[in-house]
Amino acid sequence: MKRILVGAGMAVTVSSALMMEAALAEYPARNIQGTIQWGAGGSTDVIARGLTPHVEEILDTTIILTNRPGGSGVIGTNYVLNQRSDGYHVLYGAENPQLFPLLGLAAFDYSALHPVNLTSVDIVVFVVPAGSPFQSMADLIEHIQTHPGEVRMGNQGAASLAATSHALINSMIDFDVRHVTFAGEGPGITALQGSHIDFMPSSLSSTREYINSGRLRALAVLDAERLEAYPDMPAMTELIPELEPYMPYGSFKGAYVHKDTPDEIKARLEDAYAQAVDSEAFQDFLANIGATALNLSGDEAAAYLQRWQSITAWAMYEANSLENSPEQLGIARP
Repeated sequence: MKRILVGAGMAVTVSSALMMEAALAEYPARNIQGTIQWGAGGSTDVIARGLTPHVEEILDTTIILTNRPGGSGVIGTNYVLNQRSDGYHVLYGAENPQLFPLLGLAAFDYSALHPVNLTSVDIVVFVVPAGSPFQSMADLIEHIQTHPGEVRMGNQGAASLAATSHALINSMIDFDVRHVTFAGEGPGITALQGSHIDFMPSSLSSTREYINSGRLRALAVLDAERLEAYPDMPAMTELIPELEPYMPYGSFKGAYVHKDTPDEIKARLEDAYAQAVDSEAFQDFLANIGATALNLSGDEAAAYLQRWQSITAWAMYEANSLENSPEQLGIARP
C-alpha cells in the first residue's frame, strides 16, 4: 500500500509539473488585466494607454486596462499584489510606491514586485495659469519667500510627483507653499486652468498640449539643461545650482508583475515590453508628449529604482517632510 501511495504521489507531482510547463508554453492563453494606479488623464494613464497596443500585438493577446486610483497609488498596487502571481495581472505605475514605507502609506515598495520594464521618465515643468501674475520662475520663488505659506500649489498626495519635486527644491531653498491636493494630474490641471491654484509641478507629458495651446504657461523645467522644444524656458539649475547633482529628476513609469511570477513568464513579458518601448511608433509617441524612453529591466531597473528612492527620500527628510530618517529603513544617502 505504501508503494502505491508513493507512486501516486510521484504521478501527481509529475502531472502538476507537466501542467505548469504547458501553461507556461501557452502564455498568454487569455486576456491580461492591466491595472493603472492613477486616474484617467494623468501621465501614468496616458503612457500606459499609448504603450499597451504595441504589447498586445507582440503577445497576440488583449490587455484590459482598468484605472484603480487612490491612496497615492496604494490601492492599485495593493490590488495587483493580492492577485495570483501568474503573469495575468500587470501593474502600470509611477514612482510613488518607492515612498510608501517612508510616508507610512503601506509597508511595501516596488521590491514587492518585479519590474517588467521601466518604460520612460517624465520631464517635470512648473506651470501656472495663462493669466498668472508670475512671469518667471524667479518671480514665483521671490513671492513664495516673501509670502510663506500663501501660494497655492497643486499636488496629488504625499508621494506624488508634485510633492516630491517640491520637497527636492525645499531642501535647497525656502519654498513654503500651501498644498492643495487632487486625485490626479488631470483634476489638478483643470483647477490650474481655472486659477483655483497658483502653480503646479507637473509632467510635461500631461501639460504639453495645454502649454502649446496657451492655456497654461511653463516657467521652468526641473533639469540641468533647457529643453530643445522650449529654449526660452530656464532649467531650474540656473536658479538653484545646488540641484545639479540630483538631475535628471522626474516621474518614471513602468510595468510590474508580482515578484513570485514564474521566471519564464517574467522573461516573456520583459521581451515583449522591451520590443514595444523600442518600437518606432512608441518612441514617436513619447517624443510627442515630452517624455524620454528608459526601457530598463532586470538589474538596470533595480538600480534605477534604488537611486530614485535614495535621492527623493533624503531630499524629503532634509526638507523636514519626513519624521524618521530614511536610514532607519536601510535607504542610503545618494
